[in-house]
Amino acid sequence: MAHQHDHGPATYDRAFAIGLGLNVSFVLVEVFFGILAGSLALVADAGHNLSDVLALVLAWGALALSRRTPTARRTYGFRRSSILAALANSLILLVVIGGVTWEAIRRFSEPAQVDGGLVIIVAAVGVAINGATALLFAAGRERDANLRAAFLHMASDAVVSLGVVAAGIGIVTTGWLWLDPAISIAVSVLILLGTLALLRDSLNLALDAVPSGIDPDAVRAYLMAVPGVQEVHDLHVWAMSTTETALTVHLVAGDGTMDDAFLAHISDELDDRFEIHHATIQPERGDPDYQYVLSTEHRQ
Repeated sequence: MAHQHDHGPATYDRAFAIGLGLNVSFVLVEVFFGILAGSLALVADAGHNLSDVLALVLAWGALALSRRTPTARRTYGFRRSSILAALANSLILLVVIGGVTWEAIRRFSEPAQVDGGLVIIVAAVGVAINGATALLFAAGRERDANLRAAFLHMASDAVVSLGVVAAGIGIVTTGWLWLDPAISIAVSVLILLGTLALLRDSLNLALDAVPSGIDPDAVRAYLMAVPGVQEVHDLHVWAMSTTETALTVHLVAGDGTMDDAFLAHISDELDDRFEIHHATIQPERGDPDYQYVLSTEHRQ
């Protein structure tokens, strides 16, 4: 039986700490000035940036939990805590979205004065902070899916803040107060789309579904195509955390001669091709008349 364990790349603790510090500070500033300016768009964007904070906490927590040592009772450690956190965050965000949307609808019938100039300044700061935070994870995004998600989340939020800047400019130049609740609803819809995706994915992960980025048919096809494999059964792929995937499978060889080097090669290929980091392979003896030839590549 072969096992493969991947402990991931070096941590980005400093990047996460700086990113969290910047975004928590900006959320507080944005709420304060949003209330001061009477801008629901700023308050809605603060809710969006709060989702950034939760996303960064989740990504950082996932990395930290992956380093925790498993125990006799918790043999996989505390990896699954990140999945539960994602599920809780998605439900909290749905409540926040509902409150902001309700207030925006009310403001269409009861428009309030908005300080467009202040909205422009604060939202522009948001563009800078979200952009700077994205750059903290730019170097690691190519080799780490978790860091790539953090990078894309922050980069997209810089674009959302640009939308709030546009609302402020629109109010200053036209005096159309309805732009503020309109932009706030647009921001809420954007948050909702991301939140529903997070809710769906976290529910699937909590129920041990195959992670969305992995095609189970492709995994099975690869295993069946390996020279010497006669049959594949009891194939299971699930998420150990939001960043690590596990697999267990039974492989039947005609002559039962799957050695350690052969099984280690399959584990490495599963990691390289599908980002399956923890593979457990159970070799079985099959039809003794089924001929199996181990290639030189598999023995390396």
